[in-house]
Amino acid sequence: QVQLVESGGGLVQAGGSLRLSCAASGRTFNSYHAAWFRRAPGKEREFVAAINLNGIITTYAGSVKGRFTISRDRAKNTVYLQMNSLNADDTAVYLCAAGTSWGTITSAPHYWGQGTQVTVSS
Repeated sequence: QVQLVESGGGLVQAGGSLRLSCAASGRTFNSYHAAWFRRAPGKEREFVAAINLNGIITTYAGSVKGRFTISRDRAKNTVYLQMNSLNADDTAVYLCAAGTSWGTITSAPHYWGQGTQVTVSS
């Protein structure tokens, strides 16, 4: 099993940027595909971005494509989400996830972190 801990959330003005981190322990993150999801108040959890085991394939939700970038540092067992041009619709708890199946990483990951709050003010 793997444990995931997110960090880097906070308050940012519209148009600003944040970088979220997801650190893994227990087992190497390199054995898993990774993804970011988010949950806004009153809304269901939605997929944001995913990256495969080797960090060479990425996919994004249409709402963040061109603004967010997912990456990973295999030596540090860490996955990142760089968020630029933030707006109020990006306000949510952001959750890191991991799984062994690329085909289901966007919908049913095996492991989840607790989340980190991102609040965008205008």
